[in-house]
Amino acid sequence: MCGIAGLVGHSPFAGADAKGTDAGVIEHFTNALAHRGPDGQGAYQNGPCILVHTRLAIVDLKTGDQPFVARRENGDEVALIANGEIYNNPELRQSMTDSVFSTQSDCEPPLHLYLKHGVKFVDQLRGMYAIAIWDAAHNRLVLSRDPFGIKPLYYAETSSGFAFASEPRALIAPNLVAMRLNEAKRNELLQLQFTTGTDTAYSGIRRLAPGETIVVEHGSIIERHHRSVLPEGGPKGRTRMDALSRLDQVLNDTVGVHQRADVPYGMFLSGGIDSSVLLAMMSRLNEQPVTAFTAGFSGTEVHDEREHARELARTENAIHIEVEFGEKDFWSELPKIALHMDDPVADYALLPTWKLAQKARAEGIKVVLAGEGGDELFGGYGRYRTARRWLFPKDMYRKGIMDGLGLLLDSDPAQVWRVGMAQAGIEAKMPGRTRLQAVQAQDIATWLPDDLLTKVDRMLMAHGVEGRVPFLDPQMAQFAYALPDRFKIRRGLGKAVLRQWLATAMPSARPFSKRRGFTVPVGEWIAGQGARVGELVAKQDCIQAICDVNAVKDAFAMPLGRAGKAAWTLLFYALWHNIHVEGRSPDGDVFDVLSA
Repeated sequence: MCGIAGLVGHSPFAGADAKGTDAGVIEHFTNALAHRGPDGQGAYQNGPCILVHTRLAIVDLKTGDQPFVARRENGDEVALIANGEIYNNPELRQSMTDSVFSTQSDCEPPLHLYLKHGVKFVDQLRGMYAIAIWDAAHNRLVLSRDPFGIKPLYYAETSSGFAFASEPRALIAPNLVAMRLNEAKRNELLQLQFTTGTDTAYSGIRRLAPGETIVVEHGSIIERHHRSVLPEGGPKGRTRMDALSRLDQVLNDTVGVHQRADVPYGMFLSGGIDSSVLLAMMSRLNEQPVTAFTAGFSGTEVHDEREHARELARTENAIHIEVEFGEKDFWSELPKIALHMDDPVADYALLPTWKLAQKARAEGIKVVLAGEGGDELFGGYGRYRTARRWLFPKDMYRKGIMDGLGLLLDSDPAQVWRVGMAQAGIEAKMPGRTRLQAVQAQDIATWLPDDLLTKVDRMLMAHGVEGRVPFLDPQMAQFAYALPDRFKIRRGLGKAVLRQWLATAMPSARPFSKRRGFTVPVGEWIAGQGARVGELVAKQDCIQAICDVNAVKDAFAMPLGRAGKAAWTLLFYALWHNIHVEGRSPDGDVFDVLSA
């Protein structure tokens, strides 16, 4: 796991020894992405191309530094930098007997695959990745992102040339992208808590779509290719026993390959179905005890998952490390969290994820497995049960967070903020898919990469920890998405087949018992400082430009239900805007930053 960035200029740069534009670009990219790669930095220049890599060393600790460079028979160079993990690295090497590798890195085989297959090299990759390849012979830049969008990649067409980076803030600099807020995406953020599609909150900066590969020549995108991860058509017929047997095989395989690392690894254990499945399988596959981290919130009204997680860890002989996230953490850590969420996501699950990653790194763990994707692939959300129950289910995300509260000055009666989500819903309704599969596909295209996976990436990389998500694997997707609906939702419970597997693999998980949904007590914490923080938020220029000031204060005075969710979203947005748009320092607590 690393940071990557690059620039292909309109003409060749001066060279590695020059102190001009190229040296400044390399320094800027390296500094902007240093937190993603604390173990080393590398740079490459060839003609008009600059590539920069910051490394978090996970596989091949000694010889795996990037960029990787190969030469064609005529001497022309091809260079690659990557952020991610290629889990089928051993299998690829065994099949590529005519290739000469210079390292044991999992990210070197994609370079040799490109030399043989061109842009179709991604078809053989199993993993999470954001890859950049410079092909000097054709003055060509190739960018590719994994099919689920686990790893981020952004790009911009600038006055200096075509630029890309792992995080948007690396692209905001003199001679690259000027800071300018995309107001349409701001409105979407306020209503959804995340933004969809390829446009971002910054005008001029776009995301590479999940599964997308682009080819850039002379500063322009000349080709776009897409690799889909979901099988076509509707569910495939299976018996219950066949489904359970195949699930066991797929879990054994995918969790096994996601543990391939040359550094210590652990997992995040919430006590829910997905993380319990991971714990059960990791315990089966590891001779040594699994290290599991669980967050909790003492002295609040929300359910604390630590007791149940503690019981599961004891059953599996795991090393269980508990992490407390309290009100003091909320006020002190939120500005630093907003700093690392440059692509803004106002999901309160950021909070415990931040501290879990911090604790994991302090314990010497550089890789953690997490359960993201289990709900989307196996039908875990309540909205999936609704979609299956009704003949004509209503569209998801019909009402935004701010709707009906009198907060926004512009009411947006046409619900323009829903355009991205609505378009994803239309595209998800492919021939043969059931209603359940359609809403799953909509989430896999939007909510999953644009909220959940962005959150995991930024919160873990801020602390030099790699997050791996075994449910989001091509083999798992081919199996799970094609399951009959009845194996996903049964008797009012989602993830039916996962629950059945867990009932045998780890009965102490009590998979069929009623569970409370995961939440974070942000409403309680805001209520304790409602008048003070509401006054500060209402004073921010970015809030006054879009909100009724009195309505904002009212929301913070009674932060319950939807008003509480709106108050939290406005608080996060105010901090994000101050730090990333206005350039204020994130030093200090929430009150310091908002008072500056």
